[in-house]
Amino acid sequence: MATTMAMAMAAVSMVASRLSTTTTTTTPTLTRGFGLFKPLSSSCRHRNSGTRILRASSVATDSETNYYLNQNQAAKNHNQLLACPICHDLLISNSADPLFSLDATPMSILNCSTCKKTYTGNQTHLDLTLTTTNYTQLNPPSSELFRLPLVSFLYERGWRQAFSIWGGFPGPEKEFEMMKDYLKPAIGGSIIDASCATGLFSRLFAKSGLFSLVVALDFSKAMLKQCYDYIKQDENISQENLVLVRADIARLPFASSSIDAVHAGAALHCWPSPSAGVAEISRILRPGGVFVATTYVVDGPYSFIPFLSPLRQNIGQISGSHIYLSDGELKDLCSTCGLVDYTCVRNRRFVMISARKPN
Repeated sequence: MATTMAMAMAAVSMVASRLSTTTTTTTPTLTRGFGLFKPLSSSCRHRNSGTRILRASSVATDSETNYYLNQNQAAKNHNQLLACPICHDLLISNSADPLFSLDATPMSILNCSTCKKTYTGNQTHLDLTLTTTNYTQLNPPSSELFRLPLVSFLYERGWRQAFSIWGGFPGPEKEFEMMKDYLKPAIGGSIIDASCATGLFSRLFAKSGLFSLVVALDFSKAMLKQCYDYIKQDENISQENLVLVRADIARLPFASSSIDAVHAGAALHCWPSPSAGVAEISRILRPGGVFVATTYVVDGPYSFIPFLSPLRQNIGQISGSHIYLSDGELKDLCSTCGLVDYTCVRNRRFVMISARKPN
């Protein structure tokens, strides 16, 4: 909780300075590529993956007829992605129209033939959480913080920018450039932006044209509302093959082995149970599918703080957030959840990790 509150105070202070002056604060410029991001251990290294995921829509052809056949096949495959968060059986849509578009979301009704549960869309997103009317589940403070409308308002108005100051985060555009090589096996396929917040990376993924489907996923309604507003304001983003989904990272509403890539930006430390989240990601990834995430590691001079390990446990129990003391802990997290070929790159406290599901 202390780390989360320190982040909040740093972000609010930065927002105040941005609003009180006419000077625009910008993210520190970093050299493109990996020159400034030196691995701190032998496991922290850049990986060039030759693995490719085969899909119907990736076959190159000069025939316009075959092109549209491939696109229709991709759309059909996308309609087999959503699954009940309880039993993981495929959800049945009430419409034959393509489900994955912002315009179709308000009209969406999805049914599970096994659990007899019904899930619906609203104006901004599909709600695929386990909601009840008479029971309210208490969430840890780290989760509740990001459900506040004030935090969603501040997120791109100083909050996320503060990560560059205290943690060495390069910034969304630089981070996207860094992860492109990791995401090569997923080009032309589907990607989930898990814990998408206001959709910084969801919008970058959609505008890049590299993916046939982008899913912006978060548990916070306020974040998804802000994400929807930003997308609607950007004329360069196609609203087809883009959908906003409210879901629990520990109960992902997707069929097993159905997704090509999952990205989680500055999120692992906020999840109530990182192992449950990464295990779910491992379940839904196709064989060869890629997981890319960023978070921060408290090591170096911080490792000399007395009783840091038990202090971390106490902070985690109170706030629900997690502090990683080495990139080796992140490697163990991935391997425990069945992911292989772990690699990472560091800049101060910032770390970007990548791992894949075995073929």
